[in-house]
Amino acid sequence: MHVALGGTFDPVHDGHRALFERAFEMGDVTVGLTTDDLADETRHVDRYVRSFEDRKRDLDAELAEVAAVHGRDFGIRPLESPTGIATEPGFDALVVSPETREGGERINEIRRDRGLDPLDIEVVDHVAAADGERISSTRIVRGEIDRHGNLTPGRDGRGPERPPERE
Repeated sequence: MHVALGGTFDPVHDGHRALFERAFEMGDVTVGLTTDDLADETRHVDRYVRSFEDRKRDLDAELAEVAAVHGRDFGIRPLESPTGIATEPGFDALVVSPETREGGERINEIRRDRGLDPLDIEVVDHVAAADGERISSTRIVRGEIDRHGNLTPGRDGRGPERPPERE
């Protein structure tokens, strides 16, 4: 089975790792990594995104580790449109997060229009941080949590540092 997934992956975190784990459980994996232009277009929040080459280097290291555990092959390709590589022949499944499931359904519509079989869509739930909220790259960049969802020292995950409480 050949599995597709896509994203910006900046920075890679345990929520992404859950996507990778599931994808490699299913088969060999091709990851569409958003180009710099697409990353700017599709960001839901205004924040800096590292260059494609920097993100690709980190993603490659992460994928190599997970692929080795599962004995699978992988590749990374530039993702230049939101529906990207998964609309091409050669894929059997698509791994998505809950908020990108709708995009997966759109991919299957495009595949049907092109005479291709629809992909099996595998939805992987979010991974919770120590505060119960989901791990996200934006929270990591803001300094609320680390890539594993641990709260940053002096932070409660909800905003700036708070003064110590008085007894």
